[in-house]
This record gives sequence, C-alpha cells and structure tokens, in this order.
Amino acid sequence: MTTRREFIIRSAVMGTMMPFSAHAKDFTLPELSPETKNMICAFSKPIQWLGYDDLAAFLAEAGFGGIDIPVRPAGHILPENVERDLPAVVKAAQKHGLSVPMIVTIITDASDPVTERILKTASEQGVQYYRLGYYQYDSKKTTIQNLDVMRRQLEALCKLNERYNLQGGYQNHVGANMGSAVWDLWYLIKDLDPRYIGCQYDVRHAAAEGINSWTLGFDAIASHVKHECIKDYIYAQDNRGRWTVKSVPLGTGAVDFKKYFAMRKKHNVNGPLSIHYEFDLNDDESLPTKERMKRIIPVVRKEVETLKKIMNESL
Repeated sequence: MTTRREFIIRSAVMGTMMPFSAHAKDFTLPELSPETKNMICAFSKPIQWLGYDDLAAFLAEAGFGGIDIPVRPAGHILPENVERDLPAVVKAAQKHGLSVPMIVTIITDASDPVTERILKTASEQGVQYYRLGYYQYDSKKTTIQNLDVMRRQLEALCKLNERYNLQGGYQNHVGANMGSAVWDLWYLIKDLDPRYIGCQYDVRHAAAEGINSWTLGFDAIASHVKHECIKDYIYAQDNRGRWTVKSVPLGTGAVDFKKYFAMRKKHNVNGPLSIHYEFDLNDDESLPTKERMKRIIPVVRKEVETLKKIMNESL
C-alpha cells in the first residue's frame, strides 16, 4: 500500500514530466575563473603508467591546457597519498604550463574521513572541481525511496563543498545507476547551489541512453553543469552478438557535437572539458616509457585538434 508520504514524493517526481524549468530554482551559473573557461583537459586514466613529470610534459606536447587526474583506489593518485601526491602533480603541471582544475574521485559520503582529506588538499592546491562517485539504486527500495536517501547524501556533500569552495559534479553514465537517465540527477540537485553541487555532464553517455531525447535532459540540468566529459560512441555488437556502446574517436560516432556546442552556448556553459580516451591508443606496453609516449601521442593529439576544431566552429 502506498503511504501518504510516498504519494506526495511520487507526485513531485511525476511533476518532472512537465517542462523541467517550471520547477527548478532560477539558478544562473557562477562566474568561472577566466583561465578555466573552455579549457581542454585530459583524463589521465589511460596513461597512469606515466610519472607526474612525464605526464605533464606529454599532455603539454599534445596540446592540452590542464589535467583531470583520478584520486581514487587504483587511480593515478591513491586517496591515502593525496596530501603528498596531489601537490606533486600540480607542481609538475605548472612546470609545463598546465593546471589541474579538476580531479576524479569516488566520493559519495561527506562523513567518510577520506572525503575531507581529499577535498581539503584539492582546495589548497587550487583545484576547483571534482567528480563524485556513483550512487546505485537499491532494488529492495522503490525509486522514490532511493532518491530520498541520495538527496540527503548530496545535501551533506554540498555543505562540505561550500566549506572548501569546490564543486562536486556527478557524471551521468550509461547504465542503470542514479544519473543515467539525467532527470533523476536533476531532480536531486535542482534546488542545491550549483557552486557546490552539479553535474559533470557527459554527452556521450547521455546520447547513448537517449539518442533523440538527451537535449531535454541537458536543458534541464544546464544550470548545474560547470565541467564536462567529452567522448564519442557507436552502437556495436560484441563477440556474443549483444549490442553495446563502444567508444570511438571524436567526430566518428553518433554524438551530434554541432548541436551539443550550440546548446552549451545557449545556456552559457563554458567550463573545462575533459577528453576521455576509451578506445585503442595504439599503445604497446612492452616498449620503454619514452617509446610508448612517442607511439601514442599522434592519437592523443588528434583528439585535442578535433575538439578545438569543433569548438572553433561552434563558439
């Protein structure tokens, strides 16, 4: 039997079927630091075998402006080493003319002691944005009950982020986690201050989940988008004949970047963009580090050049 409370909450969620802007607060994006506007960063996950100085030198040569570095278990920086290693990355980046405006974490809980260690260090090092971890729906609870729990967690993180002047961005990701549909993430953060909680919007994942409807979700959540993931995809069959989403180089897949960047301009979304490399980089692990760097840099640089071309034609 549906309780009165669940009926009220469900009615509120059903209201999201109406035009999104009719319910959200009239937020406007806070001013970004001039140096981070439309900055092209590299998510360093696929090149974690590089030391910090080699990483910065490589990305500077490839044409990037910044580094988006994982601070998480098995990441480029381990959470327990954040006080030591994040300053080292920032120093290496600055040496090669780069910055570190954003990091990737698995943070979901403001009460976890590691959370505050990471955020405090990031703030001290001039990082402005971080990606949160993922919230998963508990199948033993209704969708409404799940959202109720997640809202409280995000509210607590919003307060902690305010203390350290950081924005935590939740990435919409293909699948069945919270945020995959985008509307559920919008519902949770629409009344939270976008200076401190927002969305690290991923057009690849949004389009893969709704190739014709992703624009509606972006319209809804744009007020909270201050940093983004950039990549492309196609639908392909795996070796068992199942249809999957496969990452491909920018401009060769299904993402309509012309439309996306027109929408960014419409909503004045102009934060840093993080290129993700989830396709074959032509790497060879058997080679020495310098040879590996030389081998993959044409592939890495081409993505930067493609994104710059898309942006120049759109902005």
